[in-house]
Amino acid sequence: MNTSASIAASSPGGRLEKTHLRLGFVALSDAAPLVAAKLLEFGHAHGLTLELQRQPSWAAVRDKLLAGDLDAAHALYGLVYGVQLGLGGPRTDMAVLMVLNRNGQAVTLSNRLADALAEHGSLPKALATFGRKPVFAQTFPTGTHAMWLYYWLASQGVDPLRDIESVVIPPPQMVAALAEDKLDGLCVGEPWNALAEAQGVGTTVAYTSEVWPDHPEKVLACRRDFVDANPNATRALVQTMLEACRWLDGAGHREEIARWLARPDYIGIDEAAIAARLGVGARFAAVAPGIPPVRFFDDGAATYPHPFEGAWFLTQFERWGMIDARTDYAQIATRINQTQLYREAAARVNVAVPGEDVTRVLIDGEVWGSGTASAAYARRFPIRR
Repeated sequence: MNTSASIAASSPGGRLEKTHLRLGFVALSDAAPLVAAKLLEFGHAHGLTLELQRQPSWAAVRDKLLAGDLDAAHALYGLVYGVQLGLGGPRTDMAVLMVLNRNGQAVTLSNRLADALAEHGSLPKALATFGRKPVFAQTFPTGTHAMWLYYWLASQGVDPLRDIESVVIPPPQMVAALAEDKLDGLCVGEPWNALAEAQGVGTTVAYTSEVWPDHPEKVLACRRDFVDANPNATRALVQTMLEACRWLDGAGHREEIARWLARPDYIGIDEAAIAARLGVGARFAAVAPGIPPVRFFDDGAATYPHPFEGAWFLTQFERWGMIDARTDYAQIATRINQTQLYREAAARVNVAVPGEDVTRVLIDGEVWGSGTASAAYARRFPIRR
């Protein structure tokens, strides 16, 4: 199919407003959909050429999205919602186009803390042996890793606002900080937890899919004015990424993407560390039996941007004192998450849209789902601001 024909085919409502899109990503295994989309040029069938731009941190992703240097990005779910509310930077209307993956993050402790936990049997008792406030790292103040870390700590009886010091470190710098004894624990995406274990500087003690089974993690995000100005190009981008996510579920494709992600332009570490927790063969099941692995597609169930999932992050912002209590979390999430655009894109590439009636039980027994009232949810927790 020639370029003009593919442009027309991908946008019945008109030609694509842009055909060259700049996409940002951070060096993590869950950037796999973007890497697959680029290397296999899935965009060409939809009139798009993709340019991937690796970013050193999530703050850089945020800043370049806001400046217009990036058209869209692999982004932390909570980062997008934080920008929408103006937390830690300029308030800008944002858009979540689709979920890029579920699960695939973990909590890793220093060897000293892991040994103390094994000896004393509970995290509060282990931390009491330190004689100082322990230091835990996450990757962005409103990001998913901060929320998973705080939720996990609270489920273990540790107050993340009072009992620890929380610091922000970009994912690729986490393992070195742990090795240099600057950290007692961290929450980050793979492959950095796997690398910490491989280098003998840390022990993974919890997976975020234990905190919230099949939780949403990274999303494809952009500014809302980009969607408004480029609806056809945005829809074509979602179609492209859906095809990349579907490809990742194919036989042998996780092994292939692990090899590609190991390249210096993407993650730049040993392929084995990437593959170990990417759900390749039986490897992850052997490492973490019974724990849900990273999911990229799952017949379309993994990629749909449920607004109720976005609203959960708002309840956690309230819980930890980042925002005052509000009653419009569902409305905010409905504005951010582009469900109609997603449905249109999914229909064009034959991807089924899952049902809206979803309920999850989190690690502490709390239930969150499409029917959960969010107004008082944050105030139900015994550990909060």
